[in-house]
Amino acid sequence: MMLIGLVFGVGVLSWWLTRRLSRRDSFLFLLDHPNERSLHDVPIPRTGGVAIIGSLFLGLIAARVLGLLIMRESLSWSAWVHLESVIFGMTMLLGLVSFLDDRGGVPVWLRLGCQLAASGILALVAGLRLPAIQLPLLGTIELGWLGVPLTILFLVWITNLYNFMDGMDGFAGGMTVIGCGFMAYFAWKAGHEFILVSGLLLSVASAGFLVHNFPPAKIFMGDVGSVSSGFLCGALIILGCRDRVFDFWVPVILFSPFILDATATLVGRVWQREKIWVAHRTHYYQRLVLSGWGHRKAVLAEYAVMVLCGGFALLYQYASEEWRLVILGFWGLLFIFLALAVRGVEQRIQPVGS
Repeated sequence: MMLIGLVFGVGVLSWWLTRRLSRRDSFLFLLDHPNERSLHDVPIPRTGGVAIIGSLFLGLIAARVLGLLIMRESLSWSAWVHLESVIFGMTMLLGLVSFLDDRGGVPVWLRLGCQLAASGILALVAGLRLPAIQLPLLGTIELGWLGVPLTILFLVWITNLYNFMDGMDGFAGGMTVIGCGFMAYFAWKAGHEFILVSGLLLSVASAGFLVHNFPPAKIFMGDVGSVSSGFLCGALIILGCRDRVFDFWVPVILFSPFILDATATLVGRVWQREKIWVAHRTHYYQRLVLSGWGHRKAVLAEYAVMVLCGGFALLYQYASEEWRLVILGFWGLLFIFLALAVRGVEQRIQPVGS
């Protein structure tokens, strides 16, 4: 009952804070002016992420006071609090750096350096690393010492792809609501209170923000929201894999609308010998919007894909080894079909502004 009240309170607080931050009289009012990467054509406030992270952390403090965050039996109290503190401390650090970037710009090398440092501290100091990767019918690959660099690489990648994909009204917020909601469910089934509470509060904090970010958006989450959410999602994914809450492929399937779009687009740009550090509008979701679908239709289609991926993740989590391979096959075919469908839309509909 306390958790339900806390969830409701965090959602309402996030909604109220986002509403305040979208007003011109807010002391944190910052405008996102359109550029060559943007899909919007008028300046929009971009500090909504402050509401997400602020309400989330207040909720987590309340959860600690109420005793809803319970340590794992395999860890001592000091080790568990240490892990919890490092995860949220590094998330706050990246949130602060990203907020400064939203305000006036932070050099790319400094942003990436902070992300590498935060990921390294999580893997080396807190001991949070990916232990193994399961392959259906082939068994488990123990990573050993490779777990550290692979964890750092994964955390940096998921952090940045969240930032890459935060370019359409309601998109990143919706992915967080749905993806973290499913992660919280898996944690509930496994009895993992930390991922349950953290994932659920991040989901509802994003939902409160999404009320104002749904097309047509009144406010964006900015880097402070996308970078922090991406890093925290990545940390919860690694923790869930380490503590056997879910198989590694489960969160990959859950967040595949982001992971596959960002990865396929990056690989394609490298193949075309394009400068990958230059702003662009070639992600699949951007191409849908530019082909005439608009933000609302495109984001609703993405929500449907996210929910479908959640269904695939559920099936995979509780399937036998043989069926897991089949599920991965159908999941892969889904995205091949979607990629071809986007190309078909581009060919049939005259692009906006052409």
